[in-house]
Amino acid sequence: MKQVNEAELISRLRDPQTQRRAFEDVVNIYGQSLYWQIRRMVTYHDDADDVLQNTFVKAWSSLHTFRGDSKLQTWLFRIAYNEALTFLSHQHETISIDTSPLGDDDDEGSTLTLANTLQSDPYFDGDETEALLQAAIASLPSKQRAVFTMKYYQEMKYEDMSEITGTSVGALKASYHLAVKKIEDFFHQHD
Repeated sequence: MKQVNEAELISRLRDPQTQRRAFEDVVNIYGQSLYWQIRRMVTYHDDADDVLQNTFVKAWSSLHTFRGDSKLQTWLFRIAYNEALTFLSHQHETISIDTSPLGDDDDEGSTLTLANTLQSDPYFDGDETEALLQAAIASLPSKQRAVFTMKYYQEMKYEDMSEITGTSVGALKASYHLAVKKIEDFFHQHD
């Protein structure tokens, strides 16, 4: 992510004459990192795009509530985190987690497997190990998945994660270590 003068950007966001252009800058500056935070939580590209769009819609409609108590990036990540959790809680499709190299669908063809879906996703460029890791992450409860992705992929500090999630640093550390243990167990089960 490129360097940004946050004070200047916030000033432009508060000015009705420059607000629209400033928000376009927000989308350009933070869009990719928000997308990947969301994508690692919801797994699929199309879902991540939908949640990202909802995130920016909510941020735009809530701009007047941003007081500047936290960094703009933290505020946006909090919105994205909550939108992803909302999406996951409302998700009705059932995905079985199959980690076989072929990712065979059941004979009924009614349930797609995560591994097969990931490998057929044009935006997924990983190998079998990455598909297995993504399946392991997808098997985590949504809040543990969020904590794991923020720490593992984005190398976020626990203090920043605490501000985003509203969870204590100690609870986040415990959640992260539980997630790591579950992922290790998942890999051992699929050796």
